[in-house]
Amino acid sequence: MKTLVLSVLFVCSISIGIFAGNSSYIKEDTASQSSFEQLLSLYYNIKNALVNSDAASAASKAGEFVNAVKKIDSEKLSESEQKDFTSLRDKLTADAKSISQSKDLAKQRIYFASLSDNIYSLAKEIKLSAQPIYRDYCPMKKKYWLSSESAIKNPYFGKAMPTCGEVKETLK
Repeated sequence: MKTLVLSVLFVCSISIGIFAGNSSYIKEDTASQSSFEQLLSLYYNIKNALVNSDAASAASKAGEFVNAVKKIDSEKLSESEQKDFTSLRDKLTADAKSISQSKDLAKQRIYFASLSDNIYSLAKEIKLSAQPIYRDYCPMKKKYWLSSESAIKNPYFGKAMPTCGEVKETLK
């Protein structure tokens, strides 16, 4: 009986040790997923500011996006995430920085088109959210953007034509 109890305790301690060792991977995966979810959320904030034709808010949110990109530690990402993210990091940063440095809505929307293309490329390679991501299209501008909802809220025309566009793709 004593041997059985000791054996069970030994197996449990090994199991706990293995689980604790693997939990670091779980934490890293969660940390990288959280960083990417934050990045997507900040992208949505920029889009929403442009939908509201609010250049000051778009600039501010783009500045937050730049800081979030800089804070992502690529060393904590999986090998494939590292490859995909580092190939787009500079483009994402440059696009958002251009938006943050401009107070002109027309220019911000031009930079936003490039930011949208680049974050879409990232979303195709790395799961940015557990929620669906809608890729919307504006036929008048011939530009795409991402949204967290299927309802169209056009960042390229803002208040002038808020519902111009259609969902072209859903990333799940």
